[in-house]
Amino acid sequence: MNEFETELTRREMLKTTLLGGLTAGVLGETLLSSSYAAEDKFQLNYILNSAMYGYTDVETVLSEVHKTGTKYIDIWPKRHGNQREQAEEMGHEAFKALLEKHDVKLGIVTCYVKGPFNLAGEMKFAHTVAGPGTVLVCGASGPKGLTGSELKSAVQSFVEKMKPHVEEAEKYGCTIAVENHANSMLESPDSIRWFGEAATSDRLGLALAPHHLPQDGELIGQIADDLGKKVVFFYAQQHGMGSSTKLPKEQEMLQMPGRGDLDFTPIIAALKKHNYQGFTEVFMHPVPRGVPILETTSAITEAINESRAYLDGCMAKT
Repeated sequence: MNEFETELTRREMLKTTLLGGLTAGVLGETLLSSSYAAEDKFQLNYILNSAMYGYTDVETVLSEVHKTGTKYIDIWPKRHGNQREQAEEMGHEAFKALLEKHDVKLGIVTCYVKGPFNLAGEMKFAHTVAGPGTVLVCGASGPKGLTGSELKSAVQSFVEKMKPHVEEAEKYGCTIAVENHANSMLESPDSIRWFGEAATSDRLGLALAPHHLPQDGELIGQIADDLGKKVVFFYAQQHGMGSSTKLPKEQEMLQMPGRGDLDFTPIIAALKKHNYQGFTEVFMHPVPRGVPILETTSAITEAINESRAYLDGCMAKT
């Protein structure tokens, strides 16, 4: 039995909450559906991150998707996962058939390795496999360590450079989500707000990542409120004790919602205020990268579901 599995007692209430809503979550429609639920019934639209399972066979990961209350998958490349490479190996049409076999839809293609200016190939891949409506997640490009007017100008310059790529996204029906990330140009609350102001296209928005922000739920909630509709993807991940140094598993898992100290309620309240329709992804980084977050596939899925129950509990408070 691993360390996670010994902690069941204090989470029994979360599991009970989850089981009551799991069936509805699996059967319900998720992101980007014009026939989404009535306006007065806000829900988080979950998506499963393939890298949570390390380099596990992509079909095994796809078999877990519906168990996590969604029908959408976020495909990651190396070094965090290798399901994107697996899809390339089998061929796009074969991967599309595999998705159909498991009644799973491609919702996100994670593109950090490609960078924000080299997304055309991934747009074509996403369109071939899923048609319009996918999200491509990447990091920002620009100078680091700036503040004030210099930082604002750099953010505006980045958005300007993104224009031809945004036009390409329009052609393929994709949305580009740029993550706020530590040690990048898009790191501080100010840089995030300036990005939101400059990114006027519906095809370009923010991948909101609390992991890389001060661990203050009210602050992050205010950022989400300030960005409004410019938040197009939400990483449900907190900093915990970090993700760069190998830690005991129990401490590493503090990145997961409901385990560390971050209160997600103000963040979800802000998303609800703006009727956020984008994907929400329960996430964490293992050390080293590329390994499953826990020893077994079933334990990983269970941990994701416990965090979903916590997030749904936060939503119930709003």
